[in-house]
Amino acid sequence: MINNNNFIYFKQFLPNMTAFEERLQKSGLTGNESKVYLELLKRGSSSANTIAKKIGMDRTLVYTVLNHLIEKGLVNYIIKANKKFFSASEPDNLLNPVKEKSAFIKDLIPELKQIEKVQEIPQEIKVYEGKEGLRVLINLMLKSKEYCAFGSTGRAFYALYEIPRIAKQVMKSNIRVRIIGNSILKGTPPFAYKRFEYRYLDIDSEATTNIFGDYIAIHLIKQKPLIILIKNKLIAQTYKNHFEVLWKIAKKS
Repeated sequence: MINNNNFIYFKQFLPNMTAFEERLQKSGLTGNESKVYLELLKRGSSSANTIAKKIGMDRTLVYTVLNHLIEKGLVNYIIKANKKFFSASEPDNLLNPVKEKSAFIKDLIPELKQIEKVQEIPQEIKVYEGKEGLRVLINLMLKSKEYCAFGSTGRAFYALYEIPRIAKQVMKSNIRVRIIGNSILKGTPPFAYKRFEYRYLDIDSEATTNIFGDYIAIHLIKQKPLIILIKNKLIAQTYKNHFEVLWKIAKKS
């Protein structure tokens, strides 16, 4: 027999998903985006088909909504056995596209984290598409003590209007920045910051490999930026070792 009093007491502590949806809509998401984002927070990595069944939404529409959330930097995906599995990015990423509503969202983020499914995994692989994904990468880099990059194309500098301001912010911090690029980029705006360390290898490169903390990020800046983010301490250290070898053989000028 169910104790009705205990059930009512327990129900009071269940998260009100409708209320969360309404608040997410006020923060800039559509109704469908809010539903899909919350479902991913609760379930963790899921296929589009699973999400569609759980929230009763057409699968084609779910794919459309997921693509919108990916562009906003709020969802990422990995591919397993030729199938995409989607995950919600950290709730903090809500701050990126809606800075003007930051005070409202900052109050919402701690509550969202309470319903986020915690996954005990030693590594992460995430894929971002669009400029918001590039902003996610930069925000992570700003939390590190050292940033290294090789195969640098300098294109990220022009992809986001705020890059020059962020570069000046990094110059005032204690973050050590070392960049290896093609010598044809010497003297261009991305390679002209006095406190940054530059070296050159004349190798054609379309993608930049970034190393910071326990992260490796490979980004390709074309019409739509593509960022592959890997969090794994051993992989990051291996890439750092490779970078140090390249740094020694690269030319200073």
